[in-house]
Amino acid sequence: MKKLLTTLLLASLAIPTLAQNKATINAEGASITINKHIYGHFAEHLGRCIYDGFYVGDNNKTIPNKNGVRLDVVDALKKMKIPNLRWPGGCFADTYHWKDGIGPKGKRPKIVNTWWGGVTEDNSFGTHDFLNMCELLGTEPYLAGNVGSGTVQDLSEWVQYVNFPSNSPMSTLRQQNGREKPWNVKFWGVGNEAWGCGGNMKPDYYANIYRQYSTFMNGTVGTEKIFRIASGASSDDFNWTETLMKNIPGNMVEGVALHHYSVFGWGENAKGSATQFTETDYAHTMNEALKMDDFVQKHSDIMDKYDPKKKVALVVDEWGAWYNVEPNTNPGFLFQQNTMRDAVLAGATLNIFHKHAERVRMANLAQAINVLQAVILTDGPKMLLTPTYHVLEMYNVHQDATMLPVDVKADDYKVGEYKLPAVSVSASRDKAGKTHVSLVNIDAGKPQTITVNLKGISAKSVMGRILTSAKVQDYNTFAQPNKVKPAPFSGAKLSGDELTVTLPPVSVVVLEM
Repeated sequence: MKKLLTTLLLASLAIPTLAQNKATINAEGASITINKHIYGHFAEHLGRCIYDGFYVGDNNKTIPNKNGVRLDVVDALKKMKIPNLRWPGGCFADTYHWKDGIGPKGKRPKIVNTWWGGVTEDNSFGTHDFLNMCELLGTEPYLAGNVGSGTVQDLSEWVQYVNFPSNSPMSTLRQQNGREKPWNVKFWGVGNEAWGCGGNMKPDYYANIYRQYSTFMNGTVGTEKIFRIASGASSDDFNWTETLMKNIPGNMVEGVALHHYSVFGWGENAKGSATQFTETDYAHTMNEALKMDDFVQKHSDIMDKYDPKKKVALVVDEWGAWYNVEPNTNPGFLFQQNTMRDAVLAGATLNIFHKHAERVRMANLAQAINVLQAVILTDGPKMLLTPTYHVLEMYNVHQDATMLPVDVKADDYKVGEYKLPAVSVSASRDKAGKTHVSLVNIDAGKPQTITVNLKGISAKSVMGRILTSAKVQDYNTFAQPNKVKPAPFSGAKLSGDELTVTLPPVSVVVLEM
């Protein structure tokens, strides 16, 4: 008998123990809001983002538009519920002089875009055009000011031009240019990437420059103070954040920026193909994307030392994937395709922002149209929605909802040297009392089943949508614009306070309970 028991024990040890994805969503006492501005976007004068993207010209008779702005783009972005739009850059912002883009279009001076492709622009899309477009989109503008090559007076006067009601030199100029009422722009960036294309400044120097600019931007929007955003760190440059928080008084700054791109390397043609990639390449990109969690946490910890009440927001106003440009396109235009890899990256990143919603209160995906991780691609009169677009549209149920803390214990997704958590989860409760759960299966090779314990959630039914495709390399083209699109999801089962979800490989799911 003893020999038999020993044999059975050894046999049981030989059977591999199956790991299981588990999560707990705790709604008890939840009070932190997922700020809708986490879902912001970015429109730089770069490649075909503005011209041929948003703007096709006032005299275009073949593409439906209003004052030159494509109406199909407007409809798509409104459906996605875009909360804010950052303009005019990026690196371009620190070479842009706003007065070149106002007044009669025929009299505006031309400018050479030295950052992106060396093209000559006619300034036909300027301040009025952008801010009127934001009104058309129903979104809040986020203006990036020129600190690198501009002056304090330039930026101070721009604030006055767009925000002061009347009886000031700049508001009078605005009225002469056809806009009676101010636009009341709340969000203002004080330079961009001051450590690089914004002037190659050192953090101590920029902190002092910021204080100077901020002093003369101390305006109000009605009864609300403008929201000034300091040019922040790149990825893991924690010293930059430390220096700014230590040297800029809390009453002079409302947000500190952070930029992080999921990129292979910064050398020429070192970023890899957007579409022709291996599973190891995919795992590398996701590994870079998931670093966002660690970066946000460590920058937040630094901010907590100087701002324990979290009055200053962490603004991730550039994020996304960056690959080599598509073959036979201008290298300076940064046009790349958008696959299921990018959809998974977007879903996992937004889940990270939700997790840190107490400090991360604004973010901007780079960029909206035809550039980097775009949500929309255009080709003349044709327009398509990318896999990333569909994720942001599915996720918009989280905007301004209450974040529900999630504790996740995920299986490992292993590829070569990479070991990543296979499943990413976030949850929120909206004002109508509905609970939404967003789940991402990062694993490219196999489905993942996760069991979710629901604390403080009384749910009677569950329904959902899924974005997935046969291969992680799949993407939409103008010949097949709907190859990757959302579909109803039936892989979730609710039993009492337990939710069981089976996720196909490389999939993004949003559930409503």
